[in-house]
Amino acid sequence: MKKLFSLGALLMLAMCAGFICSCNDDVEETPPATITPPDGNVTENKDTHEYVDLGLPSGTLWATCNVGASSPEEYGDYFAWGETKPKTTYNWSTYKYCKGTETTMTKYCTSSSYGTVDNKTELEPSDDAATANWGSGWQMPSKEQLHELYNSTYTSKVWTTMNGKYGRKITSKNNGNSIFLPAAGWRNDTGLGIAGSYGLYGSRSLFASYSSNAYELFFDSGDIDSDYFFGSRCNGRSVRPVRVKN
Repeated sequence: MKKLFSLGALLMLAMCAGFICSCNDDVEETPPATITPPDGNVTENKDTHEYVDLGLPSGTLWATCNVGASSPEEYGDYFAWGETKPKTTYNWSTYKYCKGTETTMTKYCTSSSYGTVDNKTELEPSDDAATANWGSGWQMPSKEQLHELYNSTYTSKVWTTMNGKYGRKITSKNNGNSIFLPAAGWRNDTGLGIAGSYGLYGSRSLFASYSSNAYELFFDSGDIDSDYFFGSRCNGRSVRPVRVKN
């Protein structure tokens, strides 16, 4: 059954967070203090943002930090989908591309049930938080790039800590390089929820069947997925930028 990611489902998950067993097969009992690629393959480009080559088939290079963070374990800023600046309140009344409700989308819409149809299903650069904050060459990942990242054919994933922050360490099976995604939670209305227990990372891909939603990467200590997880565009989630090899 497909997992429909919603506020209600997330709150239920959060209520159960204290009961998640710590003996999952992919939980690392002795977490590392730092992550250093064995071949030193962390690259710093001319705009000062570092990235890691995980040897993925698409050639996608993953940034080492979230937008708004200065180290891998920092949470960074939170962005509503299609918005490029953090804010204090995240809901439909403050969302840029609607008229106050989830059925009045004014951009990125594939059904009249959700607003004005333009059939745009991927963020334009001007609406991409990674591009707007880090410059051309950087993007929010697509749904396909998120899927590739957690695909067990290419990477292994462990729930661990870095400098006291919980998250997922994702390691390439091709070259041993790795990145760390902190469990930064999400923002809804004025609050920060489930930080330290769950991670939600935005993509640039609209969930076309429900135009008020967009695909995102979801993980906790026992699961990681993006195929069937999508969340309301008005909520604030983390952004981990990507770029592609020349």
